[in-house]
Amino acid sequence: MATRDQTAVGGTGLSTLEAATVGLLALTGVFHLYAGVVEGAPPVLLAGLGFFGGVGLYLWGWRRRLLTVAAIPFTAVQIPLWYVVKAGNFTPVGYADKLTQVVVIVALVLLLVRR
Repeated sequence: MATRDQTAVGGTGLSTLEAATVGLLALTGVFHLYAGVVEGAPPVLLAGLGFFGGVGLYLWGWRRRLLTVAAIPFTAVQIPLWYVVKAGNFTPVGYADKLTQVVVIVALVLLLVRR
């Protein structure tokens, strides 16, 4: 008997947890692209492209476990970097992004544990 997180979502072949994680990763990618363009920060823009690249590879089915493992430190390192680089000049978009990233990290760990 399949549990809810093992059921494919909308014919994508992704579990509910995988689909939610992909959506959250895309959201943090959008936050990074926005911040990279608005602030003129190429490293932030590149991080956003990295999130979208990882999501694309995951959806394509390329080495999903490896991508899941790699996404944890890639996402986690963004949080202290943001704190140090922004040094008190935090924005609502930044807070929303970091909250999203914390949830993403939890979801990624759950994906690893459930496999």
